[in-house]
This record gives sequence, structure tokens and C-alpha cells, in this order.
Amino acid sequence: MRTNRTTPLKVSSEVDTWLARRSSQSGDWAVADLVAAKRGARVSVVIPARDEETTVGDIIRTIRRDLVETHPLVDEILVVDSRSTDATAKVAAEAGARVVAQDSVMPELGGLAGKGEALWKGVAATTGDFVVFVDGDLYDFTSDYVTGLLGPLLTDPSVAYVKGFYHRPLVGKTGTDADGGGRVTELVARPMLNMYWPELAGFVQPLAGEYAGRRDVLESIPFVANYGVEVGHLIDLLEAHGLDALAQVDLGRRVHRHQSTQALGRMAGQIMLTMFDRLEQYGRLVSAQPPATLLAQFQRGNSENGVEREMVLTDLTCAQRPPLASVREATLRETA
Repeated sequence: MRTNRTTPLKVSSEVDTWLARRSSQSGDWAVADLVAAKRGARVSVVIPARDEETTVGDIIRTIRRDLVETHPLVDEILVVDSRSTDATAKVAAEAGARVVAQDSVMPELGGLAGKGEALWKGVAATTGDFVVFVDGDLYDFTSDYVTGLLGPLLTDPSVAYVKGFYHRPLVGKTGTDADGGGRVTELVARPMLNMYWPELAGFVQPLAGEYAGRRDVLESIPFVANYGVEVGHLIDLLEAHGLDALAQVDLGRRVHRHQSTQALGRMAGQIMLTMFDRLEQYGRLVSAQPPATLLAQFQRGNSENGVEREMVLTDLTCAQRPPLASVREATLRETA
């Protein structure tokens, strides 16, 4: 059935204004101008990495060459080795980064599994006034990623957090889909954000792993330990600081390794649980019963043993770290 509309569909005026005001491109920011805009502040780059020995070294060398040696913009490069089983730590150290094992940072708190845990530990182990996060699995990385994310922060004190976005090609057996990546974004995160936080509808890549923030802001919010961390950030920051404190920058193109469909299903479940948690926390949706955290998936079994399909169960429980500032305050009280 076709419905005739007398007026075109539009996003809200708030989102429309925000898109024009808070969206930019990485090329808008010259490195020399950003160095001048630092005014004595320190910049840390945090790279969470799990089994990324083939890519992490080139990322570090590019940042060191362009933004440490040629231009003194970045003061610290930290790789958080997230329980790698390959030579990630060795490759990263040889490329010039400081490397810490995820579980060695604040060991008194115990260790959690997941990307968000690595990011939280990265904030705890660095000292920069501005923290830039870059995933460790990027191919064809350029230093524009870092300068683009820092641009709005260093030049506008009202910006607290900057998210990257890009074209994400999906390479398959039959060819390349120029924008086929970001399947969890399009199938899960974007529909739910548009339903319950329409203020965030203007973010092109709400789950992007490249973003930056002011230290005091990052230390004021919790970090979901798993893949719900990025969407949790956006929601918490929107609720605490408002939409205008957030910005996004076009970083061009992002090429990285793709995960299996089942892995994406687990990621989607973690993101959905994070969003349901925030819906309840901020009073946007009240449920009679909390969502179950056990995900059942099916994979091909051993046909020789008569098992065509095998059930695999995963617990998607969304553990999270509290705001880092509150942990530091508690530690100070205990030692006083």
C-alpha cells in the first residue's frame, strides 16, 4: 500500500541544527594549527588491541612519524594489550608505543573481558588532558584520524567528545560493497537510537571505534566492559551534557578485518542489553521483566556423528566499570 504525504519527512530541528554545527571533515584541521591550539595541554592516543600483530605496528609508526616527530601534537601512545595470544605486545613496543597488559592496570579491581575494559584501563593508564581512541585493526591508517578527532576539541572548549565516521567497505567473495560495513549499526544500533534517543539520529557511525574526549569528561562516565561501550558513551554523554557537547568528524574511509555473522550477533546482543539498561536508568522505558542475557546460537555440527546443528550458548551480561573519577576518589579516601 502506498501512502501519499503532503510534506517531506524531516529530522527534528535540533538534529538538523546540530548536523550543520557539529559535523566536520578531517581535512578541516591543519596539524600546525592544532599544535598551536594545545597551549601546553597533553594528548594521549590509546589503542586497544587483541591479536592485532599485523596492523598495530603500522598505526603506531604513522602516529609517531607524523604527530610526534614531525609535529609535536601527540605526547603519549599507549597500546592496551587485551589478552592477545600473538605478538601484538612485541610488535607495538618495537614500533614505539608504551604497552600495558589489560589486566596489569589497577589489578586490585580484578579483570573483566572485553573491549570496553581495555578502553577504561587505557584512560586509567594515561595522563593526557585529551584522549584519542583508535582501533588496532585498521588497514591503510593515516594520521588524519587523530588530527580530525582532536580538531573540534582543541579549538572549541564547548565540545566534550568527538566521534569519527567514514565509509566502511565490505569485501566479499563476489566483490566489494563500498558501504556494506557497519551491519550491527544499521540493523540494531541505529534503529534503536532513532526510536528511543532521536537526538542522536545525526550520528553517522554511533559504534565507531575512533573517537576522542576530554579527560575529565571520560572519567565522569561508566564504561561498559564489552562492545556496548560506544553506544553507552553516546547515551550517557547526551544525558549529562546535551547534544551540543558532542561532535562528529568525517575520517574518510575505514578498512579493517570483518567478524563472522555469529560474532556480530553476540556484539548486537551486548549493544541491545546496554541500551535496555540505559532505557531503564534514564526512565525512557520501564519493563516488567529485565531482558535475558543468555544468547543461543546454532552452528554446523559434525554430520558424521549425526549432529547437523549444534547449539552454542553465550552469556552477554553487561558488566561495566564505574566512572574512573569515582574510583580514584574512593582510593584517596581509603589511603587518607
